[in-house]
Amino acid sequence: MPPADRRPAQKPPQKTPQEPAPGSAKATPEAPYRPGPRERTLRDADGRVIEVPAGWALLPPGDALLTRRVKALGPAWPVAEPVGRKLFSRGLWAPEAQLAAARAEVEARRADPAHARQLEAGRARRAAAQEVYVHTFEAAVLAFLAFPPAHAALAARLARAVAAHATPVGSGTVARTERIPVERRAEAAVIAWMRHQTTAYDDLQIPRVKGARREVRRMLAGRSRALLDRYRRGGAPDPACPLRVAVDAEAPLPAPGGTDPDRDRGSRPTGGTDPDRDRGSRPTGGTDPDRDRGSRPTGGTDPDRDRRSRPTAGTDPDRDRRSRPTGGTDPDRDRPAPAPPAAAPLQPRDAREAEQRAKYEAVRARLSARKPR
Repeated sequence: MPPADRRPAQKPPQKTPQEPAPGSAKATPEAPYRPGPRERTLRDADGRVIEVPAGWALLPPGDALLTRRVKALGPAWPVAEPVGRKLFSRGLWAPEAQLAAARAEVEARRADPAHARQLEAGRARRAAAQEVYVHTFEAAVLAFLAFPPAHAALAARLARAVAAHATPVGSGTVARTERIPVERRAEAAVIAWMRHQTTAYDDLQIPRVKGARREVRRMLAGRSRALLDRYRRGGAPDPACPLRVAVDAEAPLPAPGGTDPDRDRGSRPTGGTDPDRDRGSRPTGGTDPDRDRGSRPTGGTDPDRDRRSRPTAGTDPDRDRRSRPTGGTDPDRDRPAPAPPAAAPLQPRDAREAEQRAKYEAVRARLSARKPR
């Protein structure tokens, strides 16, 4: 048997990646470049510094139609910068002639009335899709809550509040992601809403230690789930429950008659008139004596219009709240003020607090009397 070859196997030579030639079809990379250390420099995925070719210009981000048209016309280098766990676009490098041609095409397209109609149709289509998603998400939240019929009204108001907060386009909440099913989105959105609305999470001073904030969120999520489980078991409603208080602040309870008296948080349902529209009036036989919240019905005059007058035979001695009817002098004008009432005796708790305060002052006086060493 021939002896085995003990020489180490030689690795094939590694090919050094070549920079794509500007103007070629491969000049548009699959992954965006990162900003370089100097002006007109970029970093590729391997960390190499690449010079931007001469005659190229940077297209700022913000115009999606123009960006797509520039990429369709020829080579372009997108630039993005990571900030935390997100990636933010910093623009697109492309030849100046290509940018000018793309701008001319986009301006001509936007001047066409058909383009405006297309944009309006797109907005209507997205609005309809958003409305459908809001209802779907709200139904998923109701399914996750699974409250018994005794708390069905609270569940509906909570689902409406969570959907109104989490579903708007551009909100950046978990409800806008497509990486997880809508059922998990609804669960995560409810827990996140309760974390901010029913706990003191926003006021906590969490140390900037890796994992500390995640641990606090996990603890608060456990409390929120325990609170939801109590409602799922059909427990008696507690007016001071933080969940009920938060829901009342976000989505007021509608009236049982089919109307919503709290839509404006001030109206009340009536049979045809609204006596409490100003929250001060009372129904009368044809007049409104309490419109100014101070008047009283009289036989034809209004002696209490200014809340100070009193009915007299012809004079008003109390107009300034100081005058008194006299024969020509006012002996009570300089009358001394009555003595204040005697202080109420201290209750046992107040007596203990006063005693502790006296002891504290005595100790403080002794310490201040000592001479410094």
